[in-house]
Amino acid sequence: MAQVPSPTIRARRLRRELRRLRDSAGLTAEEVARRLGWHRTKVIRLEHGHSRITLKDTEQMLALYEASDEDRESLTALTKQARQKGWWSAYGDVLPDDYVGFEAEATAISTFQSLYVPGLLQTEEYARAIIHAGRSTADTDEIDRRVAARLARKSLLSRDVPPKLWIVLDEAVIRRVVGGPKVMRNQLTRLIDACAQPSIELQVVPFNSGAHAAMAGPFTILGYADPILDPPIVYIENDANTLLLEEDAQVARYKLVFDHLCAKALDPDESGRFLARAAEELPD
Repeated sequence: MAQVPSPTIRARRLRRELRRLRDSAGLTAEEVARRLGWHRTKVIRLEHGHSRITLKDTEQMLALYEASDEDRESLTALTKQARQKGWWSAYGDVLPDDYVGFEAEATAISTFQSLYVPGLLQTEEYARAIIHAGRSTADTDEIDRRVAARLARKSLLSRDVPPKLWIVLDEAVIRRVVGGPKVMRNQLTRLIDACAQPSIELQVVPFNSGAHAAMAGPFTILGYADPILDPPIVYIENDANTLLLEEDAQVARYKLVFDHLCAKALDPDESGRFLARAAEELPD
C-alpha cells in the first residue's frame, strides 16, 4: 500500500506558510482582516485551523502579501489538497478530532501508553472491549463503527514504507486483563508478533522500575519526512479533551521524556520475553 497525502497535514502546512508570508509582509492578523474586509477574527481562525481555508481566501491573502509566483502556485495547490477528504472522513461521527489525519502521513510515531495497548496494535476483540468499557451507553452500531474506524487506521502499517513505530508500555497495560483471559492472551500474542517487525520497537516499563518521567499520562509524538515543512507534533489525550502541541519547546520536552522512558524500560528483547511470560501466566 502506497502512502496517500493527508489533507490534514496539507492544511497545517498551508496555515504555517500563510502565517510566514503575513509576517514577511509586516502585517498583523487584524490589519489583514481590515484590508480584506473580513471580520477581525477571521484571519486568526484560519491560521489556527478553527475555520477551513477556501481557495478564494488563499488567493486574497496571497495578493495582499504580494507573494511570489512560486508561492502562489504552491499554496494554491496546497489549498486544493487540504480541502480533499481522507478515508477517515467517512468516520467523522466517531473520529471527532484531527489526530488520524496527522497520523496518516507520519513517518515516525513514538508513543507511551499507561492504560491500554495503542490502537494501531489492538486486536479487534481487545478494541471492542476497550471501546465498550469507555462508552457503556453507546448502542451496538456506534461501537461497531468505532471498532471499524480503529481497525482501518492499521492500514498505514501496511504501507510500502511503514512509519517507524516505537511504543513504550507501562506494565499496567500488560497486566490489565481486558475482555477476559482469551482476548488478553491474543492481544499479548499480537504484541509479541509486532516485536519481530523491523519497523516496530516495543518496550515495557516494569512496576519495579519505580517512578518515571511520564507519570502524568500517555502521549504520542508524530514525526514527518520533512521536519522543516512539517515539524513534529505531540498529541495528548484524556477523558476531558485532546491536545495537539506544536511549539518547539513543548515537542522537545516530550522527546526528552520519551528518551528517559526508553532508558528506564526493558530493552526490546527483554520486553518480548516479558510479554511471553505474561501471556503464559493468564488463566485458561
